Amino acid sequence: MEILAQPSEQLSAPFALGTFQAAGARDAFPGLVVGDRVLDLRQALPNAPADTLAVLAQWEETLGELHRLAADRSRPGQRLDGLRVHAPVQPRQIFQAGANYRQHVIDLEVAHRSPDDPRSPEQARAEIAAVMDRRAREDQPYVFIGLPSSITGPYDEVELPSWAAKPDWELELAVVIGRRTHRVKTDQALDYVAGYTIANDLTDRASVFRPDMPAIGTDWLRSKNAPGFTPLGPYLVPAEFAGDPGDLQVTLTLNGQTMQDESTKDMLFGVARLISYISQYAVLWPGDLLLTGSPAGNGLHWGRLLRDGDVMEGTITGLGTQRTRCVAPRQARGGAR
Repeated sequence: MEILAQPSEQLSAPFALGTFQAAGARDAFPGLVVGDRVLDLRQALPNAPADTLAVLAQWEETLGELHRLAADRSRPGQRLDGLRVHAPVQPRQIFQAGANYRQHVIDLEVAHRSPDDPRSPEQARAEIAAVMDRRAREDQPYVFIGLPSSITGPYDEVELPSWAAKPDWELELAVVIGRRTHRVKTDQALDYVAGYTIANDLTDRASVFRPDMPAIGTDWLRSKNAPGFTPLGPYLVPAEFAGDPGDLQVTLTLNGQTMQDESTKDMLFGVARLISYISQYAVLWPGDLLLTGSPAGNGLHWGRLLRDGDVMEGTITGLGTQRTRCVAPRQARGGAR
């Protein structure tokens, strides 16, 4: 379902990028958000970029022009509240950091303990905390691959598949790459970041592990990549306006109740270490996404998983707010596919 209603709050950054569509228009367009107005970059930039990927492909050359356009008050643009907001970018690749928040991992490990585990919850928590501290000092990040087809807009409805027995939320800081990145050092890695946005990495907890093949371990294809399982946006905020990525507050509410409220300080591996690690084994391209992991406070921890009608609101310091409503499968609602 397409949702045209937009949030009333204005962006705190001087400008940001996004992907927008006017009511009744056939095509979406890359836009420069300045306050409550949006400038169509297909008309404003000399190379007439078709989408935000085209803007990011020449990010270093274009950033100065975006500054100039944002300062030019003679270009009024379109009203934000009259536009549909799509995901700010459609990446070619999505890299996802798993088990990257200390408290989140401790909570999950305790929740997934075997019924015959002789340790008390307190003993298990202390032992797992020690493992996490050692991992941050000595080990490497754990990164897997996501599918771009899972991405949806920041205000779109999220259809919960009928097969997803335990759908859960995971609000995360998402990094948007700004230039080709390969084998970079940690102290240089942030130079390759174009900006940041918000991602909700929905996960079906019941599908994470394969009961038929326990030796294989996690099954991220089934558990994380259903259509719409990665609400993204609303905007791509340039890195220079986003502040310290290692000190941002990640907050998710469910039907108005706060479930996640944690600082990115709790990450075991920060943005720079993650980018450097990934780039040793793969090439990252402009527009690629890096999801940095979920802080504590997921549904499994609360004993309350997603269901039809739930409304999630996710905010990260300086990056805006996304709002998504969960709905039952269309067949269950009597609609046609």
